[in-house]
Amino acid sequence: MPGGPTAFTETAGLLREQLREAALDHQAFETPLRPCQLATCRATCCHDGAVLSREEANTIDSLIERHFEHFSRASLTESDHPIVKRGRSCKTGTTPAASDQCAADYPAHFPRTRCIFLDHQHKCTLQLLSTSLGHHPWFYKPLSCWMHPILLRPPSSPHQRPVLTILRPAEDQNRFASCTPCGRPDPGGAPARQTLRSELIALSTIAGRDFVAELEAPPSSEDPACPARTD
Repeated sequence: MPGGPTAFTETAGLLREQLREAALDHQAFETPLRPCQLATCRATCCHDGAVLSREEANTIDSLIERHFEHFSRASLTESDHPIVKRGRSCKTGTTPAASDQCAADYPAHFPRTRCIFLDHQHKCTLQLLSTSLGHHPWFYKPLSCWMHPILLRPPSSPHQRPVLTILRPAEDQNRFASCTPCGRPDPGGAPARQTLRSELIALSTIAGRDFVAELEAPPSSEDPACPARTD
């Protein structure tokens, strides 16, 4: 499979600078999570679209123009607005979601919408395009999408480091990540460092670090404390 995990090299470059110096929240990555199951979650995490960098927005606009037939098979039409403005930023557009397009446990406080790039099987058409062209599955998928529910928390002061973490319910002020099936703690799940191994490998490729190995090892003195493991 040619190339790296993303086509968005400028966006990844900005992320790389932060990832290289980030501390790891070992305790957060011990949170038990279940892997994504589209058949039941129906892409709940995609309900409000994805925030985009300027590079991501421009690239996706170009992809739609060059591969419109691919996206139209998932019901995208020329009158749709696949990229919309939200304040100073851009995001992918959304469409109203029918009841059968929402998970049985769809959070009541989420708007009943879905990303415009989802097909009838709740699959991401940007991801499907990536694989059809022989790229990494997340090559054309916005970084904020495939990182979910992993969060890179910025430093609160110039003397602190960014932190790679997962929001626990008590920390999730927006009531988003921890309310989605792939970010909601589940006693029957494996530790997040195992469940999110693919995401951690992709982030490792961008950063030039090995987050999987680092999370398997004891935390350093600069990283948040890690509880005793049971595995």
